[in-house]
Amino acid sequence: MPARIRAHSQAHSAVNSLLPRLWLALAALIFVSLTLAAHADEKVVRIGYQKYGTLVLLKGRGNLEPKLKALGYRVQWSEFPSGPPLLEALNAGAIDFGSAGETPPIFAQAASDALAYVAHEPAAPKGEAILVPKASPIQSVADLRGKKVALNKGSNVHYLLVRALESAGLTLADITPVYLAPADGRAAFERGAVDAWVIWDPFFAAAEAGGNTRVLADGTGLVPNHQFYLSSRDFTAKNGAALDAVVAAVAEVDAWAKENTDAAAKELSPTVGIPAPILAAALRRQTYGIRPLDAAVTAEQQRIADTFHGLGLVPKAIDVAGAVRKPGS
Repeated sequence: MPARIRAHSQAHSAVNSLLPRLWLALAALIFVSLTLAAHADEKVVRIGYQKYGTLVLLKGRGNLEPKLKALGYRVQWSEFPSGPPLLEALNAGAIDFGSAGETPPIFAQAASDALAYVAHEPAAPKGEAILVPKASPIQSVADLRGKKVALNKGSNVHYLLVRALESAGLTLADITPVYLAPADGRAAFERGAVDAWVIWDPFFAAAEAGGNTRVLADGTGLVPNHQFYLSSRDFTAKNGAALDAVVAAVAEVDAWAKENTDAAAKELSPTVGIPAPILAAALRRQTYGIRPLDAAVTAEQQRIADTFHGLGLVPKAIDVAGAVRKPGS
């Protein structure tokens, strides 16, 4: 075969061998372009969650994504160690929805007027407690005078401690608060660096399971310990249907968890890193049934805000009712 014909044949073969790869590359490019275009048309609901609770179950079970997809939204999840940093992110516009206990929203409102109360869970006063070592000489809240007490600053247990001290005729000035995140609080408690630890479930249940703790007081008769679902005023004003879909999905998971405590504990265990039997004990202290804030819950939250303002822990008076989302809005 002449060299010229042979070269042409080789070139033709090379082109033919490249064609399938070129078509694959073109198909991939088209797919990526279509995907990016679809995402550009979709809006996003950015949800902040803590390691424990209904939102973790919602994320794991995947109930929310199809509800929001039907409305043209996708979901983006972000984990936070506790309520205060989650609500800092909400105030900063980094997330659109999340949950926290009673006190974090008060501090968030003091920092910004962005926050909106969307819904709450019924009171669960037994889900948080003041713990002391089993052999501690401390027998009552009054015995905390002059003692070191660990707690997560700005969390729900901050208010529990304030109310418990008040009931015993004491104030925060009568103790030495040691502000620590849950993991650090437990470490300090177990090595005897603090005299008491104020903590919420499931960390409370895990400490109980350790066998060397005693409950000095829980929230019974002191605080309701509501769980709140929160968003921003801007997001609620522009995305009402999506927000309703999120609340409906939470309600479904709530109803399932209430009737399937052990199964819920098993689902949560790998994420939380706490054995399922311990989580089941915590879940039995939890309450279920997401609902809008009524006048009584709003008034209770206002009392918390007024208490912290009176103590000088928040710099200004706060109007809780003005931040509550009205049903249907």
